Amino acid sequence: MPEARTVPATHREVHLVARPTGLPSEEHFAVVTAPVPVPGPGQALVRTTVLAVLTIMSDLIRGRGELPVPPFDLDACVPGPSIGEVVDAGDSGLKVGDIVSSQAGGWREYAALNASAVQRLDPAALPYPAAHLSQGAAAYLGVVHAGEVRRGDTVFVTSAAGGVGSLAGQIAKLRGAARVIGSTSSRRKADILTRELGYDAVVLRGAGPIEEQLRDAAPDGLDVVVDNVGGEQLTAALRVARRGARVALIGALAGQLGASATAEIDPHALITGGVTLRGAALYDHLDVIPEWLDVFGRELRNGTLTFPRAVLTGIDQAPRALGELLAGQHVGAVHVEL
Repeated sequence: MPEARTVPATHREVHLVARPTGLPSEEHFAVVTAPVPVPGPGQALVRTTVLAVLTIMSDLIRGRGELPVPPFDLDACVPGPSIGEVVDAGDSGLKVGDIVSSQAGGWREYAALNASAVQRLDPAALPYPAAHLSQGAAAYLGVVHAGEVRRGDTVFVTSAAGGVGSLAGQIAKLRGAARVIGSTSSRRKADILTRELGYDAVVLRGAGPIEEQLRDAAPDGLDVVVDNVGGEQLTAALRVARRGARVALIGALAGQLGASATAEIDPHALITGGVTLRGAALYDHLDVIPEWLDVFGRELRNGTLTFPRAVLTGIDQAPRALGELLAGQHVGAVHVEL
């Protein structure tokens, strides 16, 4: 049985101290020293080992209220998904040494969490715990269930270098897609997508009209679109869609990054072309997660899938990590390790 760790009297948390009107930056946060929380009834004390920063945090930090989760509170620890080790199990039913994931852990070194708010991780499920913070379940939902990628398809994935897109292209290839095209913002990331992540071609935002680039990359049209962005990229994809194309709408990053996610839709073209648009949010399809974990664990171990991620170290780096994510500096997930 693992021995209980020595717990310090204080720890550090990152608080949201100002509500930005545009994209959040480091000035909107403060690192605060606070007493390590004492677990109450039904709670365990968890030492955070890794946390994920996500693009949706930009909306929640700005206080936008149209999302299915409440905006982040001012002068409080920033919430967010994390993985940690139980250091004081209390009467929670967990055990000291358990590795758990939680959506409520947040940007802090220690958290007192209700047992109902954590999930004990199976060490055998994935090769390393941080992989549980991947956005692969959303990618899998878009590719397999909403987009229904089939053998021989030509697939377009928007925001292909992000946490979702960097896995979506690989999953599409696993499903037998003949050609996978991605969009991204720089030649450096485009090269990584084609060299390391299975993409056959890339269209570059800012390098000319997206529609023209797509027609060059997919002269016979698109069978499937896995859209994380909306806006111009979705408009272009719909115009290049083949008859019977399936369009999976799983994100609207354009709106979260300060642009417009609104796309131009021609109902007549969709009807006559038999094009299907399907919106899919992971919180409505939680049954996909176990299916994805089974696939992810198996393919990570045999090397068919890779999990690209950038890692910053130290709780004080969380605001910087979010800023770099929103600026598109990295390929794959962005994590902070403690």
